[in-house]
Amino acid sequence: MKKVLVCCNTGVTTSLLVAKIKAVAETRGLEIEIEASPISTAADHISDADAVLLGPQVGFAKEAFEEAGAKNVRVITTEDYATQNAKSILDSIESIL
Repeated sequence: MKKVLVCCNTGVTTSLLVAKIKAVAETRGLEIEIEASPISTAADHISDADAVLLGPQVGFAKEAFEEAGAKNVRVITTEDYATQNAKSILDSIESIL
């Protein structure tokens, strides 16, 4: 099973977003583990993740995540993040994996 980590400042907004992404993944029959994490504790989880998505407000950390060994790091578009567009974000996850 593929694992995806979604990060923002505190993990609250991404927790809501992850719930929506999981619902869409379920309707598509995808076996994917997605979890939310605040950027402050994300380093504890990146070694297990097949992909890391960053909220636009923490997109500045993309290079640091890559240098720390995170695989397939992407920044969620501001539009998709603001509208909680789970379908588009899941499409992006599928293209990464």
